[in-house]
Amino acid sequence: MSEREDGSGRAVVRHAHPEDLPGVVELIAEHAAYEKAAPPAAGLADRLGRLLFGAEPPRLRCLVAALPDGTLAGYATCAPELSTWDGAEYLHMDCLYLTETSRGHGLGPLLMAEIRAEARRLGLREIQWQTPAWNEDAIRFYDRLGATSKEKHRYSLRVLA
Repeated sequence: MSEREDGSGRAVVRHAHPEDLPGVVELIAEHAAYEKAAPPAAGLADRLGRLLFGAEPPRLRCLVAALPDGTLAGYATCAPELSTWDGAEYLHMDCLYLTETSRGHGLGPLLMAEIRAEARRLGLREIQWQTPAWNEDAIRFYDRLGATSKEKHRYSLRVLA
């Protein structure tokens, strides 16, 4: 768990708890709107609950940035994945999002530090993620961390209705 002084006390980055699910779902909906994507489908909290808390070890991990009053200011999700080319697992960070008012207070680096710590706990040597090409603020943030990027297109193909 990481802490950072945010001007009004200590913000904490920690693993999400089951009682955080409604707030995480709200952040996910806000994140989808920010990225001009469709809103999450109904029942997301139940599906996430199963992924986060339904098995040991969890299939998905969720870290939250909580302000001193308990308000969730952001989240990051990640899960181990496989690289055929490397013949090794890596940690895939699926999402990292902070509310607009929470950006610029050091919470992004705290979330990334906890993602790195999660990779180390799992014995994984690398973290991979993507961000929209238009999200210049995120790109600058990741560049400042020392991350490198690769030009690729992300595709999805629906197989079930």
